[in-house]
Amino acid sequence: MNAVRRRRLILMPKPNGANASGDKSARGRMRFVALVLMAGLAAACVSRPVGDFGRAQPSVLHDRAMPYVGSKVAANRGEPVSNFNQTDQEREMHDRTWRFLVAAHSRDWMFDTNAELQRTRIGPAKDHRYGPERYYAWLRSTHYQSSPTRYNSVGRHILADIDTLPTTFRAICAVEEVDRQRRIALAELPGIEASVAANAQARFVENRWHIDWFVRALNYRYQSYAYALDHLLVETPHEQSMAVDENLRRLGPWVDRANRGDFCSGLTGGGGGAVVTIPSRYQTMMPDREVIPQK
Repeated sequence: MNAVRRRRLILMPKPNGANASGDKSARGRMRFVALVLMAGLAAACVSRPVGDFGRAQPSVLHDRAMPYVGSKVAANRGEPVSNFNQTDQEREMHDRTWRFLVAAHSRDWMFDTNAELQRTRIGPAKDHRYGPERYYAWLRSTHYQSSPTRYNSVGRHILADIDTLPTTFRAICAVEEVDRQRRIALAELPGIEASVAANAQARFVENRWHIDWFVRALNYRYQSYAYALDHLLVETPHEQSMAVDENLRRLGPWVDRANRGDFCSGLTGGGGGAVVTIPSRYQTMMPDREVIPQK
């Protein structure tokens, strides 16, 4: 049934015997629409709050209100929605992958508002429409006193990705292990209700979608860096390009592994047995290589 047909059915008068239930349903729909509009306006006007180094800060609007509305919108679109509590592994994966879905040093390049609407599921996925030329456009429009500094920026952005990819892969691997354990439990516990099984399947799909989003984001970054390097070589040739090319070469195998879905090989501690306490996206004790001084 298309959207126009649904709207016509909603506006049709109800039979006399259904007035009470119809009024309640109408009020519920009105509240839902109001919540969607409020969340949409908030997202359009206010980007996700960030603190030092562009890291996301806790926010009731972005961490509770918008995800709640987003779950209703996603369900209305017919998408699977799970109301399971997040495991520690799932929360860590979302924290670890967040920095790859946006770019605090270049807001217009990675479309922070669209990413936030996609993360909270208020809006559909749009990241597949992004073009790699935007990162280079941001580099060109950003004022640097020395043109080689742009090469330095690209090189250090790549290094920042390489630095955080091992722990990001470990976090994704841990979530894949959680999903595997859920499937085993469902198969071996005959008393589990069908609604719980459906909830588990919905969470599996949600986790898979998020991992796929991360893979697309990693590919997008690699393509953007390569595009920028090629065009800088034409615009402002400099020997520093060789160091950037080497960093890009080191990033390549991580991109290949992500495309294969190989997040667990070479990791110590097993799929779900992470032995390192990884800080969330709200704070970190690691040095931040993404802050590029403009010389």
